[in-house]
Amino acid sequence: MEIRKALITAAGKNQRTLPLQSLVDRDGVTKAALTIIIEEILRAGIERIGVVISPGDETAYRAAAGTHGERLTFIEQTQPLGYAHAIHSAAEFCGDDAFLLLVGDHLYLSATQKGCAQQLVEIARAENCAVSAVQSTHESKLPYYGAVGGQLVNAALRLYQVEAVLEKPTPTEAEQKLDVPGLRAGYYLCFFGMHVLTPTVQRNLSELFESGQTAVTLRTALASLARQERYLACELEGRRYDFGVRYGLLTAQLALALSGKDRDEVLSGLVELLATKLR
Repeated sequence: MEIRKALITAAGKNQRTLPLQSLVDRDGVTKAALTIIIEEILRAGIERIGVVISPGDETAYRAAAGTHGERLTFIEQTQPLGYAHAIHSAAEFCGDDAFLLLVGDHLYLSATQKGCAQQLVEIARAENCAVSAVQSTHESKLPYYGAVGGQLVNAALRLYQVEAVLEKPTPTEAEQKLDVPGLRAGYYLCFFGMHVLTPTVQRNLSELFESGQTAVTLRTALASLARQERYLACELEGRRYDFGVRYGLLTAQLALALSGKDRDEVLSGLVELLATKLR
């Protein structure tokens, strides 16, 4: 399966300014979060990048992308009809191709030499199917994420056959419907904010919107995908940082700093701060 395109969604009411925020990356360079996300995609060998934005945001986003601005295709989500609608707004850009999907309010830090997106793209190519990245997440965080249930099919690669998909389930729903053998009690496989999806997903979304259904979600399209074709979930060697939640941007910045060249300096500063507060 060839994966030549990537899509970043960044049109949500509470999301649209987040990718424009400045962060200091692992190398100590100040960049917009959008630029860090774009560089994550480029490390995966993908150069055609679509960005779903709110009307009127293109100038700010192109500026935030810096030298990468010229490689971006901007797609306006003309109505604020949710995440699934944002993805479907890019149906023409995606065409009949598989695509890498990322959300614009997450950063991804790999624990290996390969970036998280590169890991996911390589797995999807090797398995020749849609793959969603997931992360073992405590049930207290379920209100923020979609989650999947299924069976482990490759322990070495931490691959799961997806059998159920729920959007922001309650702990009770998750316990009943999203059992994954081997996870710690109270933990579930929640979406990482990164997927490789086949053209079937855009077709499913088209059918849902054309049917006149209200409140169409990506969960519905992915649940259909699991019934139509092989669909896997994978725990990557890395972690996601959602900077759309309270103190999320701070946490993402600390994670970047503690994984970079200025780690010792940052740790020293944190120790000094904590010592001051404990006096």
